[in-house]
Amino acid sequence: MGVVSLQKCIHLVTSCRVIQVEFPRIKDLREDHDKSQKQMAELLFLHRNVYSRYERGEREPPAWFILKLAEYYHVSTDYILGLTNDPRPRQK
Repeated sequence: MGVVSLQKCIHLVTSCRVIQVEFPRIKDLREDHDKSQKQMAELLFLHRNVYSRYERGEREPPAWFILKLAEYYHVSTDYILGLTNDPRPRQK
């Protein structure tokens, strides 16, 4: 590999954009079930700040997080991700 100049590195870093992925149903489901962010974070063994960042779209939630929420709320992962408006989990 070649050597990359400091100026080129700075340009690469400044030209990157942070993409926020929002899943509003994470917050909606929590509120519909009268749960606080703290309660959900404890249930998922997370710090409340981490849970809050997932909810606000500041951090992309990992697959296990989406799966656990779907299991807890008895909805499909597709519903949480906004791919369907039908909350019912798919039958096995």
